[in-house]
Amino acid sequence: MFNIRSAWVSLVVGICLLAAGCAPLVVGGAAVGSASGTYLWINGEMKTDYYSSFDRTWSACEKTIADMKGLDVEPNKEIAQGTIVAFINDEKVTFSVKYKAKNQTTVSVRVGVIGNKLSSQLLHDKISDNLGKK
Repeated sequence: MFNIRSAWVSLVVGICLLAAGCAPLVVGGAAVGSASGTYLWINGEMKTDYYSSFDRTWSACEKTIADMKGLDVEPNKEIAQGTIVAFINDEKVTFSVKYKAKNQTTVSVRVGVIGNKLSSQLLHDKISDNLGKK
């Protein structure tokens, strides 16, 4: 009797926590949650939109890699999208840059194989700083 009662209480508490937004939303096996501000953490990638042209954002990503002393840099730029793969501090880092609108570009950053949220945030901060410089 006590085990059934505690199981029900645990279930009700768990549902309340999910309804309150304290746990990430699971969509198709991918954890979706919001980081600070406009950053989105999905499947080990941190994404955000920058209110800047595609070319200017691409240049800011390249400058970020240079500032972080990235090695083995492999840019692959196409029309309206591209990726840059580099090794920064012995970690594989992938920048995906996609045109979204005239002055809006989406950038996602993955650090390592499974992603590193703190390192991705640091790189996004550097991209933002580089976009702020004229």
